[in-house]
Amino acid sequence: MQKGPAAVQRLGVFGGAFDPPHGAHVALVEAAIAQLQLDRVQVLPTGQAWHKPRQLSDAADRLAMTRLAFAHVPQVVVDDREILRTGPSYTVDTLHQLRVEYPQAQLYLLLGDDQRRALPAWHQIGEIARIAIICAAGRDMAVRAWNEEPDTPSPSPPFPDILQARICTLDMPL
Repeated sequence: MQKGPAAVQRLGVFGGAFDPPHGAHVALVEAAIAQLQLDRVQVLPTGQAWHKPRQLSDAADRLAMTRLAFAHVPQVVVDDREILRTGPSYTVDTLHQLRVEYPQAQLYLLLGDDQRRALPAWHQIGEIARIAIICAAGRDMAVRAWNEEPDTPSPSPPFPDILQARICTLDMPL
């Protein structure tokens, strides 16, 4: 049974190309539900991705694959609004729509570690941080050690303090 807008107090928002959706996408959402005690997660395959250098697979196919990937997670609603939107898909536009639909809910923007590093380049990132708490997947230290030179600190993104205060890290399994 899905909860209506009035019952949703903690709403996760997870967008992406999902070309294709994979186990790490599902693991991130499941970790966010558990750690943030989310009532619902809107999973949104992107429409026209302004930041992708390659052509994405057909939107209907990506939507169908995303529905299959998350079918076992009862808190997930796969949302096609970005696919139906004309023009570029911007996260800030989707967050504004969800804020109107769920005015009492706290919004949590879920993203992978790769997208955390790209945040300074996001369209209207300051507005995004004002609307939602940004929750990024943390990279496990074993994975970091495997991918990086020993004793080399991971570069910190140049986030302003106000943005850094709105970012939390999700503990992710390997």
